Amino acid sequence: MDRGILEREPELALLGSAARQAADGAGAVALVFGEAGIGKSSLVTALPDRLPGPARMLVGQCDDLATRRPLGPFRDLVGSVGADLARAVTEGGDRHRVYEALHAELAMTPHPAVLVVEDVHWADEASLDALRFLVRRMDRLPALLVLTYRDDELHRGHPLRHLLGQVSHAPRVHRLPLARLSLDAVTELGAAGRLDPAQVYQVTSGNPFFVTEVLAAGGTGGVPPTVVDAVLARLRGLRPATVDALEQLAVIPSAVERPLVDALLADGVAVLAEAEQRGLLTVTPERIAFRHELIRRAVADSVPAARRIDLDRRVLAALVARPGADAARVVHHAARAGDLDAIARYGPDAARDAADAGAHREAAAQLRLVLGERHRYGPAELADLLERYAVESYTIADTAAAVTAEREAVALRRSLGDILALGSDLRWLSRIHWWAGDADQAQAAAREAATVLEHAGDDRLLALAVSNIAQLRMLSDRYPEAVEHAERAIVLARKTEDAAILSHALNNLGTARWRGGDPDGRKQLEESLEVALGAGEAEHACRSYANLIWTLLDNLQFADADRLLPRALELADRAEHLGFLTYLHVELALRRLAAADWEDAERHAEFGVHDFPPARCPALTVLARVRVRCGRAGAGELLAEAREIAVRTRELQRTGPVAAAQAEAAWLRGDAEAVVEAAAPVHAQARHLTGIPYGAELGYWLTKAGHPVPDDDSDHPYALQTRGHWREAAAVWKAAGCPYEHAAAVAESPHPADKLDALAALDALGAEPLARLVRAELRGLGVRHIPRGPLAATRGNPGRLTERQLQVVRLLAQGLTNAEIAARLVVSVRTVDNHVRAVLGKLDAPTRRHVADRAADLGLLYRRER
Repeated sequence: MDRGILEREPELALLGSAARQAADGAGAVALVFGEAGIGKSSLVTALPDRLPGPARMLVGQCDDLATRRPLGPFRDLVGSVGADLARAVTEGGDRHRVYEALHAELAMTPHPAVLVVEDVHWADEASLDALRFLVRRMDRLPALLVLTYRDDELHRGHPLRHLLGQVSHAPRVHRLPLARLSLDAVTELGAAGRLDPAQVYQVTSGNPFFVTEVLAAGGTGGVPPTVVDAVLARLRGLRPATVDALEQLAVIPSAVERPLVDALLADGVAVLAEAEQRGLLTVTPERIAFRHELIRRAVADSVPAARRIDLDRRVLAALVARPGADAARVVHHAARAGDLDAIARYGPDAARDAADAGAHREAAAQLRLVLGERHRYGPAELADLLERYAVESYTIADTAAAVTAEREAVALRRSLGDILALGSDLRWLSRIHWWAGDADQAQAAAREAATVLEHAGDDRLLALAVSNIAQLRMLSDRYPEAVEHAERAIVLARKTEDAAILSHALNNLGTARWRGGDPDGRKQLEESLEVALGAGEAEHACRSYANLIWTLLDNLQFADADRLLPRALELADRAEHLGFLTYLHVELALRRLAAADWEDAERHAEFGVHDFPPARCPALTVLARVRVRCGRAGAGELLAEAREIAVRTRELQRTGPVAAAQAEAAWLRGDAEAVVEAAAPVHAQARHLTGIPYGAELGYWLTKAGHPVPDDDSDHPYALQTRGHWREAAAVWKAAGCPYEHAAAVAESPHPADKLDALAALDALGAEPLARLVRAELRGLGVRHIPRGPLAATRGNPGRLTERQLQVVRLLAQGLTNAEIAARLVVSVRTVDNHVRAVLGKLDAPTRRHVADRAADLGLLYRRER
């Protein structure tokens, strides 16, 4: 084996096997990760020898630029891929074209591809979006996607974490954490030298790169005290011209293409020959790169600041002199060289390139640099830049920066007297305030935007401003006002023939009417969806889906929601509208919560906990409610944060569910005062609105706590329970498919037999807190033989069963048929069939009859009280 890849045989074998499976159509994703210098690039270099004969190896590199190159690693593929992909990534304006070209390139047969993207921790946003697109499709491609990254650099908010979260849900994922070398491997590597292997191992801790560098430098003396010294030791004895050339290239944080090398090195590439021989560089006819990023950094960091500024200026001059130079690279070196004129000149173009490529974090970073030189621009140009920065910051959820920039843009528009631009910016300011969860400021900006545009002569901008007011009124449950504004916006949108605004306004009209108690409002909401889909307006179609599904869930119309959810998710996924994709996953989490599928509810809710407040608030609420119902810790902290977000929005769709979850948690722990404290204020707002369910549920919890509430004569099951009609409520919950709520309603029966049935269902669901209360009620009724519930060993789940599979096991142990289990859990018989097959396999039980014995041995069942 090559000395540079000692102790990497298992990883190479796994990647080779995955590539062969991919060639047969079973595509996969492989994650190669570890600390800097652990050998990720060496592994990639050794991989071609393990690939099947016809496979193509494509390698792209992410660079440590101050502001990343949009689609940087895919630009590196130019020359190795087809013309369609090469044109798409170099032109970069249409990211969907890039995605389609990438997909087509990897789908190509009969030459399956292994696409390697190195150092993904440095990836720009556009590249991460492209990788998200690929990850969700790799199992259907004859290709292997290999991502390398430094896992020790991924802080909690690192952009890569979202991608890794999606990879974890891919059908075929291979994780290859690279370990440090053992002392034996270090001994083998240093066998030809004079250094003490134990001393080398002690200094390097087995990091392969450090080991290699120390050994390479050790021939001229003892072990250097630091690895940087080891790298620099390899420069000793080189000709001054070669060192100068290395220092010049070291300030460029990427491979350097040949034309740029020729422009920077007066003596040509020949001056680098000695450095190549010492293993510092990799030289090809097309480009030159340092053999490892740590070598480049060590050389660059050794250069005095004054000389480094001069070196960056030379790179800047060479880039500017070349037609079509990458603006992001120009700005990077301009910033390093302190050339503020160049930043002001090229920064706006760099930001536009990044935004066009979907790299919104990079666009915001470029504009942030540009705005540091705001005195170089006239008021109108500065206002445009501020607006662009606000929109980019809004897109990446940097709401504080977005609000500040948009306010400045509005102030400049006022001073310029540009009415149309002022109205447009005020509308943006309203939207940004809502995104930040500040309802009052959003409403104020929306009103002024409409006032400014009322007689400005632009019906399209006016339609958007009026529809924006309708949206805010709808979200704040002021339904008659929302209807009035939405109807006006519809007239204006039809006049201007703008399908996007028409869809937006129809959405607001339909949602306001439906949630205001008029079921015919659903027709306008469905029309909004049809208009958006017909016009190819994916963003507006996603919003229509989101509002349709949310209202269906609120109305317990789960069958219709189940029909729409896959279509909505597929559209958001295909269109790469990640904000809506996240929100729809949270809606799916709400659906799985209603089905008492705790594990699936948590899995989908996790999509929303790292995003903007409209998704984060309900995601936290779902996660908390699962913990409340299963008796797990941590619900209080989640609900406290959810409430903080909800209160600022002033929207019942946020405050209602949070208050209900807090009330339920308080009631389960026997704290009636806390129930009233959580539920009463929100109930006072919600009880007058007949089209949403929050008043019924909050009234129910208040009644349970002994707090009187006005009569609610609706047919919502919580209202039925409040009136004491537990049997009718249980029937509604069962028909809707809500097993936890069904069991809770049955538990309100005064008859012990019903309570025992409810207890069995709650035990099967793992709903320990409510089951504990039901047991206490049964003891109070004098019932002697009461199931004690699952044993403590269940919490460890030695059978590796999911929450739903545990529920099925407990019902199987009671002797229930699949049809009876389906009725108890309110799911289809086919679903139960699948769970039973999985349970038999996991418990190694040959028949259903053996399940109970095996589950009892593992402590998954319960005993009887005596």
